Amino acid sequence: MSIVTPGVQPASVLLQQGTPPWLEQWSRFAADFRPAHLPAEAMDRAKLVLLDSIGVIASGMQEPELRVLLPRLAATQSGSLPVIGGGVSLAPGANAFAHGTAGTMLELDEGNQYARGHPGIHVVPAVLAARPDATGAAVLGALALGYEIGARIGISSKLRVTMHPHGTWGTVGAALAVAALHGGDADRMREVLNIASSFGLSTSRRTMLEGATVRNSYAGLSNQLGLLAWDLAQSGFIGETDGVGAVYGGIIAEDFRPEDMVEDLGTRWEIARNYFKRHAACRYTHGALDALAALQAEAPLDAAAIERIEVDTYVWAAQLDLPQPRNMLSAKFSLPFALATSIVHGAATVPAFREPALHQAETLALAARVVVREDPALTARLPGLRPARLRVLLRDGTVREAAVETNRGDTEDPFAASDIVAKFHELADPVWGHAHAARVAEAVMALGTATTLAPLHALLAGESL
Repeated sequence: MSIVTPGVQPASVLLQQGTPPWLEQWSRFAADFRPAHLPAEAMDRAKLVLLDSIGVIASGMQEPELRVLLPRLAATQSGSLPVIGGGVSLAPGANAFAHGTAGTMLELDEGNQYARGHPGIHVVPAVLAARPDATGAAVLGALALGYEIGARIGISSKLRVTMHPHGTWGTVGAALAVAALHGGDADRMREVLNIASSFGLSTSRRTMLEGATVRNSYAGLSNQLGLLAWDLAQSGFIGETDGVGAVYGGIIAEDFRPEDMVEDLGTRWEIARNYFKRHAACRYTHGALDALAALQAEAPLDAAAIERIEVDTYVWAAQLDLPQPRNMLSAKFSLPFALATSIVHGAATVPAFREPALHQAETLALAARVVVREDPALTARLPGLRPARLRVLLRDGTVREAAVETNRGDTEDPFAASDIVAKFHELADPVWGHAHAARVAEAVMALGTATTLAPLHALLAGESL
C-alpha cells in the first residue's frame, strides 16, 4: 500500500518499528532505580524542590479562585488527603489537581532552563498523593525520577511556539513518579510512559499573555492525569508503541532527539540543574528585574522621577510588553508592569501583583513609560543564558544602566539553600505562622529517614505534632 501524504505511515509499517531503544533503556532504568542511586546533590535538591513547592502551594491556595473551588471539589471528591493551606481533605486525584493548580498561581514555582518549563510542580502533587504510606526516601526518589523524564522530554524536543509548556511533558513525569512509588517493573514503566504521552493538553501560549487563568489548572491536570495513567496501566490499558516519540516528534512538539533522552542517564540529574524563583513573576521578566534590583541597591528609584525605562532583552521576554494587564496573571507576564510595581513597592513580591496594587495609578502610569525591545543578539544566547539590559532615564537628564547575563537563581548564579528556606517562610508563615512553618521545613529536610509520609501530611493539614 502506498501512502503519499507526508508524515502518514500504514499500520503495518508502524508496528514493525517496535519499541525504540531509548524507551527500553528508560523503562529498565526506572524499574531498577532506587533512592540510594541518587547522588547527594540531587537528593538535597529534591528536598529543596519539595519544600519550595509546598510553600508556593500553601500561598497560592489562598487566592480567591482556589477558595471558591475547594468547597466545590470537597462536595464531590472528598477524601483523606489534606489540601496544603486549604482546610479540607480530598481524594487523591482532586488533591493532586488542587495542589498543581495552586502551585502555579503565583508564578513562583521552580523550573529547569534546559527543559524550558517547570518539572517540579508537575510531579510534587502527584507523589504526595500517590502513596501516603511510602517512605520519605521513596518519595524523594520518585520526585527526582519523574522530574528527570519530564525535563528530558522538554530538552529532547521543541514544543510548538503556540503551546504553553504547562500540562504537556510534565504529565509523563507525574505518571512515572507514581509508577516508581508503586514499584512498577520495566514492562509497566514502559506502558505508563506510553499512556501518559497521550495526555498532553492543548495548551495555548496566549493564555499567559491574556491573563486567562485556566492556564493555572494545566499543572493540576497533569498531576491528576499522572495518577490516572498508573490506574489505566494496572487495569490493562495500553498506549501506542512509542507514544513519547510520536507526540513530541510531530504532534505538539517536533525535532524529538531520542539520544538526548539517555545521554548521561543516571549520572546527570536534571533536578540538580534546576532554578528557583524569588520574583513573583514570569521568569522571562527576571533578567530585567535583577538588573533593576542592582540599580535599586545602589540608590533607590523614585517612580515620579523616571521619564522612561528601556529594556533590551531576548525574544520571549520582549513578547511580554503589555503595559496595562487585566488581572494578576497577565500582570506577572508584563515586563512594564513588573518593573513598575517593583519600583513602587520595592520588589516583585506577591502583594505587588495582587489587589489593590494591580490598579495603582502610580504603577500604571510608570508601566506606560516602559519600552521593551528584542535584541536578536541576546535571543541567540538562549537557552543557556537569559540576558537583559536596562536603561532608566530620569527627568533630570540622568541615565542609569545595568545589565545581567542570566537570571538570579539559575545554575550559573544559584541561590543558597538558606535563600530557598527564607522564601518558604515568606510564603508559608502567613498561612501557618512561623513556628508551624518551621516544623514543616524541618520535616521536609529530614524526609530521607522518614518511614512514612503520615507525619508530613499531618503537618500540611495544620496539625501540631
